[in-house]
Amino acid sequence: MDKTTKILIAEDDPTSRLTLRAALAKLGYEIEIAADGAAAWQALQRADAPEIAILDWMMPGVTGPEICRRLRARASGPYVYVILLTMIAEPSALVEGLESGADDFIAKPFRLPELYARLRAGQRVIDLQRELLAGRAQLEKVAAYDFLTGLLNRRSILEKLGQELARAERESASLGVIMMDLDGFKLINDGYGHVQGDQVLQEAARRLSEAVRCYDSIGRYGGEEFLLVAAGADLDATAGIAERLRRAIGDEPMRVGERCLTVTGSFGVSAASARERRAAGELIEAADRALYRAKHAGRNRVERDRAAPAPRGYAAQARE
Repeated sequence: MDKTTKILIAEDDPTSRLTLRAALAKLGYEIEIAADGAAAWQALQRADAPEIAILDWMMPGVTGPEICRRLRARASGPYVYVILLTMIAEPSALVEGLESGADDFIAKPFRLPELYARLRAGQRVIDLQRELLAGRAQLEKVAAYDFLTGLLNRRSILEKLGQELARAERESASLGVIMMDLDGFKLINDGYGHVQGDQVLQEAARRLSEAVRCYDSIGRYGGEEFLLVAAGADLDATAGIAERLRRAIGDEPMRVGERCLTVTGSFGVSAASARERRAAGELIEAADRALYRAKHAGRNRVERDRAAPAPRGYAAQARE
């Protein structure tokens, strides 16, 4: 076992509990004990619940089959491999146990070789589940992050903005938004090539990530544009964060291949205060207008939201 598997032993008979515990400890399992069905069910609902459960059929509080039914009725949570301990030998009882969601049975009194064989079968199921969960986590990461910069992608950063807005409203807190654009990025691509342009984007993303607060979120909004969500920040605080990011980008030249390039960024900031709520789209538009003013005023600067829309058709031209 690459990772120690935790097993729940739910058995109301003290002698059986001790026997099972001693037998499984020899195999290197992490053991958790429950003396009745209610305690077993409580243990299986935790985030760190055991992956394998050995449940006595008849227990005070909740029976083994009933726990199986509850486990299989859950809409989420990792799979728990369940082995029922029973003295009931009738086929109808075994059918009932399987239909409740049990994976396997061990008859009482059990023999250790049989117990070990059934646990090995359960361990194979648990190992497969771990592989599937790891693969799903990797796919979720690929879907959430920008492949070039490693930052959140546009969809994910917008989702984060929505989540932080909802939280800010619940907690009567402020929330800041920063739109950032690398200055003259088209000239970098045209003059040095797209490979070097990608390296500039990667270095800018690294610098931004290191300069933000640990509880803020940053993503690649598109092209050379980045969007940052500043939790709990009013307009003044958001402007201060943007100024720190501006220095992080432009104060030191970026080494790209064998060259050192001076790269700067322009920033537009907006915020929703604790007293005045604003929609996500409104915050982004306000920050975008401020970014336009920063570009128009000479680049490499931070501008705040003034609720003044930019002239139509000029924003894209100003960012080149």
